[in-house]
Amino acid sequence: MTLDYQTVKSWRFDDVVQRYEEKDTMLYALGIGLGYDPMDERQLPYVYEEKTLRAFPTMSVVLGYPGFWMRDPRAGIDWVRVVHGEQRLTMHAPLPASGAVVGKTRVSHVVDKGADKGAIVVSERTLHGEDGKLLATLQQSTFCRGDGGFGQGDAPPEALPATPDAKPDRSCTLQVAPNAALLYRLNADPNPLHADPQVARRAGFERPILHGLCTYGVAAHAIVRTWCDYDADRLTSLNARFSSPVFPGETLQCDMWRTESRIRYRVRAVERDVVVISHGTATVSA
Repeated sequence: MTLDYQTVKSWRFDDVVQRYEEKDTMLYALGIGLGYDPMDERQLPYVYEEKTLRAFPTMSVVLGYPGFWMRDPRAGIDWVRVVHGEQRLTMHAPLPASGAVVGKTRVSHVVDKGADKGAIVVSERTLHGEDGKLLATLQQSTFCRGDGGFGQGDAPPEALPATPDAKPDRSCTLQVAPNAALLYRLNADPNPLHADPQVARRAGFERPILHGLCTYGVAAHAIVRTWCDYDADRLTSLNARFSSPVFPGETLQCDMWRTESRIRYRVRAVERDVVVISHGTATVSA
């Protein structure tokens, strides 16, 4: 089948109501590496209920998710070949440590890159509290590698800025736990690619890979650690382009450049010297 522009652009999503408990909030934080140093008390409010538990802002990416809708044959998408290209997040208010959110999703862009060049489908999700208050806006770009050339489409979203070609202002190195993917998959993504070595090898990887959104959370952790002294509510936006997979157990180095409240960053897997996130931007409040 061929990607059907009108069908995909007008895809109807039901609202997703998701309730989560303090345990879920702590599990997410553990999955992105908070609590790795048991003696760093600044991390405890995200992983220990006795310290007035706080939700880490990037937990938004696993809440109110509508599911893998691209697998529906009506879309005409070669779902086996899709990859997560970019993730953008704007926080409007802190997430509660527990409670319920309502996720509302729509397709905002369907971009035809041309025959044999693929397509980009951009979905936007807003998260609202039970009282209707807007908590976060998320934009996910999915690169559909096998679906270009359908003959119509939208202009792409504004491009993320390239990583600076200069010495970073600061760098932060964080270790990814060997079992990080097994922890993170319990939040929202049970894809066996992140757990089963045989599935990973069939996909062309030597071993299971880390979720891109887990790497994204580690980047947020590095920024909050470096610029916010672990006051994560000061992180108000985070954008990233995924450029290469990460293997659990690797060391990630986040290089950062700051101009007032805006931070530009990239993330590199140290052992392989491979950039895994590029074109990163973030904003932090005073």
